[in-house]
Amino acid sequence: MDAQDLGGGVNVSTPRPFTVAVPEAVLADLQERLQRARWPDEAPGSGWRYGSDLGYVKELCAYWRDRYDWRRQEVALNRFRQFTVPVAGIDLHFIHEEGRGPRPLPLLLSHGWPGSVWELSKLIPLLTDPARHGGDPADAFTVIAPSLPGYGFSFRPGQPRFGIVEIADAFATLVTDVLGLGRIGAHRGDWGCLDTARLAHAYPERLAGIHVTNAFIGLRRGDPAALGADERAYVEEARRWQREEAGYQWIQGTRPQTLAYGLTDSPVGLAAWIVEKFRAWSDCGGDVERRFSKDDLLTNIMLYWTTGAINASFWPYYENRHNPWRPSPEEPITVPTGYADFPRELVRPPRGLVERAFNVRRWTTMKAGGHFAALEEPEALAEDLRAFFRTLR
Repeated sequence: MDAQDLGGGVNVSTPRPFTVAVPEAVLADLQERLQRARWPDEAPGSGWRYGSDLGYVKELCAYWRDRYDWRRQEVALNRFRQFTVPVAGIDLHFIHEEGRGPRPLPLLLSHGWPGSVWELSKLIPLLTDPARHGGDPADAFTVIAPSLPGYGFSFRPGQPRFGIVEIADAFATLVTDVLGLGRIGAHRGDWGCLDTARLAHAYPERLAGIHVTNAFIGLRRGDPAALGADERAYVEEARRWQREEAGYQWIQGTRPQTLAYGLTDSPVGLAAWIVEKFRAWSDCGGDVERRFSKDDLLTNIMLYWTTGAINASFWPYYENRHNPWRPSPEEPITVPTGYADFPRELVRPPRGLVERAFNVRRWTTMKAGGHFAALEEPEALAEDLRAFFRTLR
């Protein structure tokens, strides 16, 4: 691989084309494990109350074993131009799709947990070629969509672990030093929201704007009376969510290695751990397949299973618990910010609080959708991205 000397001791390698091609032995091993699955019992009549519903997980894994076609999904993934490049001690995987329009704006898209680049597969074509989907070619984006370090094809066993700060630094290296881009836009929710906020905090001169679908805002401990009524309600809702829904965060943020043994060894365990979040965090009304097909659910899971990346994917939780970073009203993000407020997002901070932590230029109350907006409502999300960045090009 060629390396470019950028001066100042910075050497940057040239990206290598990447094709998804999982070895047949990995797929055969998966089949054998699915056939030999050992199932837990379930409290009578519990459904999804205590975690993933036994009947649904059996149905999903039977489909995985008997009908799911990974090679077909590989073809779909390989329609995107993909690359890997050495960055910060790992081979960083990314999709790079050129926009079709007079002046496409480079846009960094990043996924979260338990997502993957597959989560962005319906959104990317809407952004790169708006004219083909009834839009204006002047709104086109050139999309750069990395697999987060430690996720999917950005993982190799034994590689360094990345927290929010390190992920943002790696993305800055990718877009500026490797790809040579000037000012860009950036979008995401979940961990990607923190990655994007950190990018805006550390490298504001490189960003035309950022667009997010949630915000993890740090509030200093103090007199609760200093908060407005909507902010106090948000704090109470966040506490309720932490108490009832955040068990996964505690184990991923304290003992990720222990959890990883089971999820790396058992495809059933991995599927149950992930699919429960897609049901709980989406605008599906309790029916996960109202929003996601089995193929979409399983292709996302396969990007953890075939790479063995589940353990490394937990690391941002550990790092964030022990060395947290969050945007805050005391150190607000100055980069122009667009906020898409989806009704079934995990916890929704009030607009006033977000505006104290971010330079909000556009706020959109979305009609439908949840945590996985790019898969749930790709057209609505694409339209909001186009509208926000239209004045920042």
